[in-house]
Amino acid sequence: MERHEFGAAVRQLRENTAPATVGLPVGRRRVRGLRREELGELAGMSADYVRRLEQGRSHPSVGVVNAIARGLRIGRAEYERLCALAGYAAADGQVPNEIGPGAMRLLERFTDTPMFVSDAAMNLVAVNSAFLALGHWNLTGDPWEWNVAWRTFCDPFSGFQQSAADATDHEAVLVARLQGALLRYPADASLAALVDEMRSRSRLFDTLWRTPRPVAAYESSAAFVHPDGGAVTLVGSLLAIPGDDLAALMLTAAPGSADSARLAEIVGDAGEPTIIKVGQPGPG
Repeated sequence: MERHEFGAAVRQLRENTAPATVGLPVGRRRVRGLRREELGELAGMSADYVRRLEQGRSHPSVGVVNAIARGLRIGRAEYERLCALAGYAAADGQVPNEIGPGAMRLLERFTDTPMFVSDAAMNLVAVNSAFLALGHWNLTGDPWEWNVAWRTFCDPFSGFQQSAADATDHEAVLVARLQGALLRYPADASLAALVDEMRSRSRLFDTLWRTPRPVAAYESSAAFVHPDGGAVTLVGSLLAIPGDDLAALMLTAAPGSADSARLAEIVGDAGEPTIIKVGQPGPG
């Protein structure tokens, strides 16, 4: 891999990206395009790491290449060029949805923590019983009901409450992840059909698709109203699993809080910890 060529390409893309095209305010600027800090925020990395990439002093992983492509909203041809310069083949074909050993170990390690694993299109791949114990997801019916973005924009959960700021961040992340998936898997007809249907059904999703907001590293708070009564406030943290192009969402409560005690009670009532692999999702 020619690190300097990759770094030069990233810098050129950053400097040629108009702030408005990635949802950033224009304002007064002394430099062309985006600042390193802005690209770092959009891609979920530090400005110093962006600098090291541009100077050819760091080896980008597949996840880093995808994060930069997603953050800059680049096209397919530019994405393929970045991949080639980084020494990777651009993803193509169908969105992979097989859960690998790394993701399984994560689920097995945190059996008391509500968690699910989703693919690049945000279809559920696996969940643990702690997550299902929250009582907000039934793994039956239309496969699109197993898609996180679909359930957010087109069929919202009852008993799931977020502040306006957290909801805005959550929605922006979902749209950015779907746009990144469509960039990496342009031949996946199931993914394209999902996006088309969501744009036709949800005005908010269509608006965000056309005018995306900036996306930082994901961490969002929400209150889950349990069917048996009472709400528990949890913070969701999104963890990338780059090798399989999967992501894990972990829901945690502040240690020693009433929410932590309530969560332990809910999970304990669910019985023996289990991991459920979800079937092949997509349009019926």
